[in-house]
Amino acid sequence: MRPSPEECAREVLDVVPLVMRAIRAEMRSHRTPDLSVPQFRALLFLKRNPGASLSAVSDHLGLTPPSASKLVDGLVARGLVARQVSPTDRRRVMLVVTPPGAAILESAAQATQNHLARSLAQLDDDGRAAVLEGMQALRTLFGAAAR
Repeated sequence: MRPSPEECAREVLDVVPLVMRAIRAEMRSHRTPDLSVPQFRALLFLKRNPGASLSAVSDHLGLTPPSASKLVDGLVARGLVARQVSPTDRRRVMLVVTPPGAAILESAAQATQNHLARSLAQLDDDGRAAVLEGMQALRTLFGAAAR
């Protein structure tokens, strides 16, 4: 039996949100208690998009610019994010995760990876090989599309 592209698409649409929900829940459960979920999401966004602007953070979080500014001010005050002036445009402020902010994210990511590994250990070798092969195929397909 050869699966059709439509069957594959339906399965991706059904399964990826379940996996992402589990990953998000696990990541959030390992954030420091004094870090709100929106602050944690902002840190994650800035780690993936170093030098992003406040408006990019605002768009990502679905917040108004003033609300995003207040959220980022809190992260800056705690030393988790730094503001830097763009070397090419002095009017542009770039936001970057500081080493303490990166340490929080790394700790949460490692704990989440360990949790996923425990879940995937329930599969046999062939099942894990199939998951790995599928993930590599999706990375190739969608990684190329993102460029």
